[in-house]
Amino acid sequence: MRPEPPRDAETVADVGEFNLIHRVTTGRAQPETTILGPGDDAAVVAVPDGRVVASMDVLVEGVHFRLDWSSPEQVGRKAAAVNLADIVAMGALPSGLLVGIACPPDTPAATVQGIMSGLWQEAATAGAGIVGGDMVSSATLVISITAMGDMNGLEPITRSGALVGDVVAVAGRLGWAAAGLAVLGRGFRSPVGIVNAQRTPEPPYEEGPRAAEAGATSMIDVSDGLLQDLSHIADSSGVAIDIRTELLPLHQRLLDVASALGGDARHWALTGGEDHALAATFPGPKSVPENWTTIGTVRAGQGVTVDGRVYEKPPGWEHWRA
Repeated sequence: MRPEPPRDAETVADVGEFNLIHRVTTGRAQPETTILGPGDDAAVVAVPDGRVVASMDVLVEGVHFRLDWSSPEQVGRKAAAVNLADIVAMGALPSGLLVGIACPPDTPAATVQGIMSGLWQEAATAGAGIVGGDMVSSATLVISITAMGDMNGLEPITRSGALVGDVVAVAGRLGWAAAGLAVLGRGFRSPVGIVNAQRTPEPPYEEGPRAAEAGATSMIDVSDGLLQDLSHIADSSGVAIDIRTELLPLHQRLLDVASALGGDARHWALTGGEDHALAATFPGPKSVPENWTTIGTVRAGQGVTVDGRVYEKPPGWEHWRA
């Protein structure tokens, strides 16, 4: 699933660990929160709030990305985005990333440099820097990232605060990455906007802190599917959530792709992962921020329903299950 490199392509073994680290870190700009970045035994990151928000994800080639579908830069952007979305889902401001890359010795150096370039680009988009990490040899290309953030004086928005009577709202795209995966799985590379949603998700970074300021009672990053992730809020909060399909934000482009492929845009929006939209609960309609779309309500009970009924299809992605 990986394109063949030119026979004379420089590999990571040719460059060496320390020279490669130097290439991918030298000359990069850092946010003000980075006191000491790459080059020492550990990084030093300022935390004005006094509390560090931390999360980590692991991406494996062939499971989370394919280099015949995505450029190394797109893989890097995706790897950063999936981690940074977790930080803003707590209502925090992203500050830094720690990056671990494991790869076979014959991996082209340009591939790793491209991944790192994408990581730097996405980190900068979210206002964060890459402050350190590690590179090692492995049989498979693996990217492991720890993301850090700052609460900026607010309380963290957890999964356990939803209350009966709250409304459920989302910010960001739903179903686009699933549609892009369906397109790529058919061997197509267009429409580019839909395909790129799978290659490089665009989390609504500003909306996490905005939701916290607006009084969100719970929040989560939609990484495994809307229904799957809302079930975590329902379980943690001891409530039931009902989603109304007529309220789902279904873009015409998504509907067009579903029509062309014989797919179901609503199913993609309800169960498709990797868009890294944000889903949150708010005390009432008037507290929902401008860029959020209300899609349901919080009720007494347990579980997540769609239009008042249990959804009959799998609610989203879960590792180790087919």
